[in-house]
Amino acid sequence: MKRKFKMGLIGLSAAFLVACSSSEDKLTIGTDAAYAPFESLDGEKIVGFDVDLLDAVMKEAGLEYEMKNTGWEPLFIALKNEEVSAGISAITINDKRKKTYDFSSPYFESVNMILAKEGTSIKSAKDLEGKKVSVQNGTTGQEALEKMFGKNENIKKFDNNTLAIQALLNGEVEAVVADNAVVQEYEKNNPDKKLVTISDKDSFESEFYGIIFPKDGEHQDEINKALKKVIDDGKYAEIYKKWFGEEPNVDVLKQ
Repeated sequence: MKRKFKMGLIGLSAAFLVACSSSEDKLTIGTDAAYAPFESLDGEKIVGFDVDLLDAVMKEAGLEYEMKNTGWEPLFIALKNEEVSAGISAITINDKRKKTYDFSSPYFESVNMILAKEGTSIKSAKDLEGKKVSVQNGTTGQEALEKMFGKNENIKKFDNNTLAIQALLNGEVEAVVADNAVVQEYEKNNPDKKLVTISDKDSFESEFYGIIFPKDGEHQDEINKALKKVIDDGKYAEIYKKWFGEEPNVDVLKQ
């Protein structure tokens, strides 16, 4: 009886250790689920292009993970504190961020675009001078406007893009500046709002999104290799077409 009891305890202990190990091995990936079509909430589920891409990448890498809706600015704090293993949230790779964080190779080309109401006099970025414009705080849209016009009270900063667009609908601002895929998706899905998108590639340069990591964090090589494989084997194009309805230019991601 004692032997059987002892063996039972050993079995329970082993099961407990396996369970703990499995839990510890599951990576937490942060995101800001308020940036459709890249990531948004469908009920309590996080959905979007980034979500499907991450799933393909993590399966290719053989890594277990869970996504956490941290919000935008808290995501960067969580990365610094290594409370999350990585982040994917339409995050532009730039020199400023690379001082503090590491990035994967690029997975998406983007450019900022203007969203305004039909009948607007705004035809390009230069027409935004002196006008109230909303942006998501801490984004390259904010940086682009401040670079053109300096920091000023007309640039209205919000915690997320949903609030920035709502400010336009409420008449608090005359335009929104955000990533092209985001504003085009909103215009397409909300025809009753009578909005227009305005492109100005002379003023807004192309940007590239990457998966972001804490400096010298773990699993970067595995995830980056898996990302490249997903892009090369056609899975990326499949996911891209699902969300954007067209073929991606994968060659630009490999430059």
